[in-house]
Amino acid sequence: MRKSLPQRIVLSVVGVLVALLILFPTYWMFVTSLRTPGEILSPKYDLIPTSFSFGNFATALGKDNFPVYLMNSLIVTVGSVLCALVAGTLAAIPLSRLRFTGRKGFLVLVMVAQLAPVSALFIPLFLLMRDAGLLNTLPSLLLIYFATTLPFTVWMLYGFVNGIPYELEEAAMIDGCSQTGAFRRVTLPLLGPGLVTTSVFSFITAWNEYLFALVFIQDKPKETLPVWLASFRTAFATDWGGVMAASVIYAVPALIFFLLVQRKLVSGATAGAVKG
Repeated sequence: MRKSLPQRIVLSVVGVLVALLILFPTYWMFVTSLRTPGEILSPKYDLIPTSFSFGNFATALGKDNFPVYLMNSLIVTVGSVLCALVAGTLAAIPLSRLRFTGRKGFLVLVMVAQLAPVSALFIPLFLLMRDAGLLNTLPSLLLIYFATTLPFTVWMLYGFVNGIPYELEEAAMIDGCSQTGAFRRVTLPLLGPGLVTTSVFSFITAWNEYLFALVFIQDKPKETLPVWLASFRTAFATDWGGVMAASVIYAVPALIFFLLVQRKLVSGATAGAVKG
């Protein structure tokens, strides 16, 4: 049904206002990162700056062990996302294609695991990692991020697999493919947008995680970027310029990842919404 001109104008205005509301904090962060400490604390604070300074970025990048923290974050985040995608795919395929006793109950358990508060897992996971000798190591964070993102990954990929007709695999098997070959040649390529969409959400969850990294890691060289970002605030003062510059730097890897997969992300956003 075609909307009238006043309706289109109202919707456009509302859309612009919502976009500005969402983008303004990012703009403010970026602009503040380019100001000097005096300008940041000045009562007169221009919305559009007239001068720029990159001293805050030099301060942030000059912090000790920044490349190490960046590498640590990339290792635990990318590793946990890859593990979650592999395990989630192996779980979603039989849940969607097979009919067995307890299948619906298992899906309910997956949802319950996703809804469980993360704070309730701190003590059990801490004791588990301590007894396993993994405390204060990057593999402990990788396993924790993998475990916390896996239920969401399974549930999302289950919906995407449901959206791929099983008849396509049957046709491939009639043409001579094995069941594994039919999955690899037919289902897996069609599942690509779903894998990308799920990986984006899992990446953001693991990349932004702070509490587990703070509690489970005691050695400075093993810390991740969220903990490094918190180091700009001390008991005596907060380097707001450094915080904003570090936040911009911190957002760059996630932004690059999003730009690399955005085409697949758009097609995958609704691919699991319908079946057939």
